Amino acid sequence: MSDTSLLTVPARRGMAARMRRGQLLRVVNTHGDQVVDTWAFNVDDLSEFMSMEHSRAGMLKVIPKLGDTMLTNRRRPCLTFVEDTAGGVHDTLMAACDRYRYEGLGCTEYHDNCTDNLHAAMRAIGLQAPETPSPLNLFMNIPVHDDDALSFDPPVSTPGSHVLLRAEMDLVVAFSACPQDILPINGVGHLPTEAHYRIEG
Repeated sequence: MSDTSLLTVPARRGMAARMRRGQLLRVVNTHGDQVVDTWAFNVDDLSEFMSMEHSRAGMLKVIPKLGDTMLTNRRRPCLTFVEDTAGGVHDTLMAACDRYRYEGLGCTEYHDNCTDNLHAAMRAIGLQAPETPSPLNLFMNIPVHDDDALSFDPPVSTPGSHVLLRAEMDLVVAFSACPQDILPINGVGHLPTEAHYRIEG
C-alpha cells in the first residue's frame, strides 16, 4: 500500500483509535480478501457500543448498504455507510472468533483471535472494553441461502477496495485483521494479511 497516510492493522492483530462525530473512517482491504472485524464504542461511555442486533432491527437488513446507519445498543446512530467499493458484502451475523471457536475447530494450542485482539487494542490506548460485542465483520461473506442455511464463503472484495463510514457520535473504533486460517473467510488457501485504515476530516 503506497499511501503512507494509511495506518496498518497488522495481520492477525488489532488496532484501536478515537474519532470525533462527523469524521470519516476509511477501512481498506489492502490485499482484497481480508476480513476486518470492526467495533465502535461511545467514547464517553464504553458500555454503549455498536450493536449488530439493534442495527439489523433498525435497517431491516442482514447486510448494510450505502446510506444505512449502524445503531448502538441504546438504538442511537453510530456509523453510517457513505462509500463502498468492496462489493457491498459484509457480515452482521457472526460473533468474533475466540479461543473456544478455535478449540472447536480442532486447535490444541493457542490461536490468535479477534476477541483477544479487541481487548489488546483497547488496552494499548488506555481503555478497557466492557465486553466483546458482536462485530461488524467488514468484507466477510456469509450468504443466507434459499433454505435459510449459512455458509462461510470467500470475500468478494478486491485489492485496495474500501468502505467509508461516518461517525455519528464521538467514538473509539477498534479493528482486528481476522486470524481465521481454517475456514475460507479470508480467501481459499490464503493466509490472513494486514489491512489499513485512516480517519479523515
